Amino acid sequence: MQEDDQIISKTRRKQEMEELQDLGAKLVKLNKDQLKQLGLPEKLFEAVKEAQRLTAHGAIRRQMQYIGKVMREVDPQPIQAFLARLAGESGEHTAWLHQLERTRERLLAADAALPTFLQEHPEADAQQLRTLIRNARKEREDNKPPKNFRALFQLLRDLIPEPGLPGGPKPAATDDEEEA
Repeated sequence: MQEDDQIISKTRRKQEMEELQDLGAKLVKLNKDQLKQLGLPEKLFEAVKEAQRLTAHGAIRRQMQYIGKVMREVDPQPIQAFLARLAGESGEHTAWLHQLERTRERLLAADAALPTFLQEHPEADAQQLRTLIRNARKEREDNKPPKNFRALFQLLRDLIPEPGLPGGPKPAATDDEEEA
């Protein structure tokens, strides 16, 4: 009876393979930099790059099946988490972006917020922060495009690590995230 509990039906195995192929199809849509951020095994990385190069429908279908086969040897969880972050579906990622926005607003609202921030982040360049804050305030007053406002967000993004990516690379920002 113990053996019967561990047997996976052929239908379930086929579903799992199709799920891996679907995940592989999402990988094929990523650009080279995003694929490098994932840190995929070399065999899978090369298979994805080959699929991106192909143009014939039959060849693409076969390559996708191969990617599904290669993905059997890879833990899909980190890939799914990375794709969720890129799609903006990750709650942690969204919370982190909101934290960055709140920090930026605090820095712009009061001069007293900067020393506190510098204590929490001693690696930050105080002069650069002061300049960006001053220029962003001036942009707001003059109703100018928010160039420094966005630059301040990008600097905060580099200084405050994203949860789930300890010390690792962060996904590239979308235009929506930069304007937020």
